Amino acid sequence: MKFNVIKSYAKINLSLGVTKRLKSGYHTIESLVSFINLHDEVKIKKINNKNHKIRFLGKFSEGIKDSNTVSKLLKILDEKKLLKNQKYFIKIKKNIPQKSGLGGGSMNASAIMRFFISKKILNFSKKNLIKLSKQIGHDVQLGLDNKNKVLYANGNLETSLRKIRLFVVIAKPNFGCSTQTIYEGIKKYSKKRLTKGNKNYFSLINIIKLQNDLEKVVFKNYPKLKNAKLFMQNLPNVSFVRMTGSGSSIVGYFLLKNEAINAVKLFKKKYKNYWCITSKTI
Repeated sequence: MKFNVIKSYAKINLSLGVTKRLKSGYHTIESLVSFINLHDEVKIKKINNKNHKIRFLGKFSEGIKDSNTVSKLLKILDEKKLLKNQKYFIKIKKNIPQKSGLGGGSMNASAIMRFFISKKILNFSKKNLIKLSKQIGHDVQLGLDNKNKVLYANGNLETSLRKIRLFVVIAKPNFGCSTQTIYEGIKKYSKKRLTKGNKNYFSLINIIKLQNDLEKVVFKNYPKLKNAKLFMQNLPNVSFVRMTGSGSSIVGYFLLKNEAINAVKLFKKKYKNYWCITSKTI
């Protein structure tokens, strides 16, 4: 049997506000989320086997633990008997770096869920789909489709039909950031800035006004990353620069493709040890 091939796109946080710490230790956040054409390649096929087979390939596959978002998803589906004892062989070529703020692992689980739904292997209501995704990881729900999302502080998620067309330059150092450590370092919380019904969230003018609250903590722990952001902010034609997620990727946003390509060249000349590529929103 041939593999089915699907794309698992990277997510970017155009903004991220941390509004409160809960008694559980978790935080409430609000965020504007978009997707770019950088993606992992996921191959899936049915196998006659007692267990599922999961294999990660590519230069960003090193160090992925046996317990990961994909294994968690399959375990939950097996426990609920939703796969009817059918086992799958899943191969994932990792083009998205780990601990980069690009949601690679979470989006892998999302992409596989989308595949199972498209093949009518799963038949879920949207409510149950989101409930399942949250059992795997908080970001998994973001990738259930590849449309722009508004995540509100109360946990509600809204899909925006408005597209934002930007070219991006993604720069990641040779280290990642621990999400838990970064959130634990937050001392001040933001007021809620995202309210339901605003159709202009994904206008460039609005996005530029927002920020990523986690930058302050990350830059305190990793001053070199702050310097990299400042350098990118001074590159020609950049609209704005912002960290995505809890890092460690810095993302510069451009209106034209050739502007982004030129920015990559200039950035790599200064920061030779950084992984740096250009991509675009989808």
